[in-house]
Amino acid sequence: MTNKIKQLRAPFLVIVGFLAIAGVFIILNQEKIEKVETSPEDLAQKAIDYINENMLSEGLTASLVNVVEESGLYKIHLEIGGEEYDSYISKDGKLLFPQNWVSLEEESVTQAEENVEESTQQQSTSCEDVQKKQKSTLEAFVVSYCPFGTQMQRILVEVVKNIPELAENIKIEYMGEIQDEKITSMHGEEEAQENLTQICLREEESSKYFPYLSCFLKNGDNETCLRETGIDLEKLEGCKNDGSRGLTYAQRDFDLQDKYNVTGSPALILNEQKVSEFDFGGRTAEAVKSLLCCGFEGDIAYCSKTLTKEESATGFSETYSSGESSDGSCQ
Repeated sequence: MTNKIKQLRAPFLVIVGFLAIAGVFIILNQEKIEKVETSPEDLAQKAIDYINENMLSEGLTASLVNVVEESGLYKIHLEIGGEEYDSYISKDGKLLFPQNWVSLEEESVTQAEENVEESTQQQSTSCEDVQKKQKSTLEAFVVSYCPFGTQMQRILVEVVKNIPELAENIKIEYMGEIQDEKITSMHGEEEAQENLTQICLREEESSKYFPYLSCFLKNGDNETCLRETGIDLEKLEGCKNDGSRGLTYAQRDFDLQDKYNVTGSPALILNEQKVSEFDFGGRTAEAVKSLLCCGFEGDIAYCSKTLTKEESATGFSETYSSGESSDGSCQ
């Protein structure tokens, strides 16, 4: 971002918490936002109007250039102060964001700026730089309705499908916190409950965890996937409702989130070291497999298998790849 536009960073970032939920009134800064129409043009224009009315300094105006579909989202091309930006909005109209997602209710402008600065300070890593262990462990932090979190989960499902031996070296962990003995997540109650479902499956029905994810990532139909995967529903509900089980498992994830200072979904930790899949080729099964395998002290035979180098699809998708690249995150 140029120095000329740097002054816009804070007000512009705040807009990413704008929730445009069709048919629902919400409160932002004590103001009501009327329901948003469902066409991409209407969603984009509503966002532009909100930016102009609430976010920009005097004398600055945002204008819509165009809106197109990209990577399962709508890309909004806009102009502010003579500079052009690409922002994105989910196709269901629920979330609007530029490069990172920020919850307006949970993030201050200062924190949003810190998140951006932190993301730009990540150091490049080669295989030689990666911390080695006899048992390499890759921790992937996600939230279950973040399109970039599901993108990473899809990659890890692909890795395990092709190299089952690596399942024990991969742990998907969830971001959030516990408030008043209830799990919370950045995108609301539905996501929080799905996170808890996946945590309970990971801990108590581990053999069905990746098969469930493989199903869920297609269209987000958790009820069908629980049934088709043969999950013990009584055991699952017991886990979710027993604070000594579900919430205890979740708190362990949240403690690790704090330990590693994880702020975005997805985030990768290899052998307790922050790493980036983009240093190894991007969000592909081959890149993430190579990253994980770099963490072993010696050569591992099954690591020599080459996996797909196609970018994984974002959001829910019936296919592994959409044929388009994406490097976003939810924060």
